[in-house]
Amino acid sequence: MAKILSGKEVAAALNSRLQARAAALAEQGVLPTLAIVRVGEREDDLSYERGAMKRCSTVGVSVRPFVLPADVRQDELLAVIRQINEDPAVHGCLLFRPLPKHLDERAVCEALRPEKDVDCITSGSLAAVFSGQGAGYPPCTAQAVLEILDHFGCELRGKRVTVVGRSLVVGKPVSMMLLGRHATVTICHTRTADLPGQCRQAEILVAAAGKAGVIGKEHVSPGQVVVDVGINWDAAAGRLRGDVDFEQAEPLVEAITPVPGGVGAVTTSVLVGHVVDAAARAAGL
Repeated sequence: MAKILSGKEVAAALNSRLQARAAALAEQGVLPTLAIVRVGEREDDLSYERGAMKRCSTVGVSVRPFVLPADVRQDELLAVIRQINEDPAVHGCLLFRPLPKHLDERAVCEALRPEKDVDCITSGSLAAVFSGQGAGYPPCTAQAVLEILDHFGCELRGKRVTVVGRSLVVGKPVSMMLLGRHATVTICHTRTADLPGQCRQAEILVAAAGKAGVIGKEHVSPGQVVVDVGINWDAAAGRLRGDVDFEQAEPLVEAITPVPGGVGAVTTSVLVGHVVDAAARAAGL
């Protein structure tokens, strides 16, 4: 029976550290502040917003919401981004995406200053992930994977890691971050020849393909640590499912993250951590 790598446990430990850091900044007169920019009333945006605001409140981070109608003009949205850029009291910005189709999402993202980009939506932040230099922060979900591995004492140096997924949100950045920690990384995807064989060779398997149950018992092997990034709604079962078929994989591997309660539970804490980091950087502390 595999060890369950609880994201809730990781988030609780991370939150405790962030509370201490936020308190120390407050003693220096610095209040870490996150701007949340939401266009429209998408239910998934509202749900994440509620979670982010609750986590910020727990840690001691202030939130400034900017709520705009779904038919907002491009220039109006860009004016909000400029306001955030120019306000020294705002340290980070969370912009909900996708934006409505009449907006130029890329232009809006690029308008944000990288030092306030706490979820890697600018090309400058992404370049920093790949080069190891520059302002900005890695994608919160990608960093959450490493937070989980670190919390549970999974050594990365020299380990064989297979990442299934090649998106700029998780697959590619988490691969670069793992390389930065001296892991030996193989990037695969759903069209990889002999995907099960590639996955079985890994000591650590990160599933980020965005397809429910794509990783089954034929993809895993004894002794593996499996991190499931996928969050997929299974309408037939009426529940969330990961990219890994948990019932098939769990009896075979050494450790595995659950869905829900795994990577997703850590992501919001990572976001808040980036805001605290950004506040400390801006204050030179």
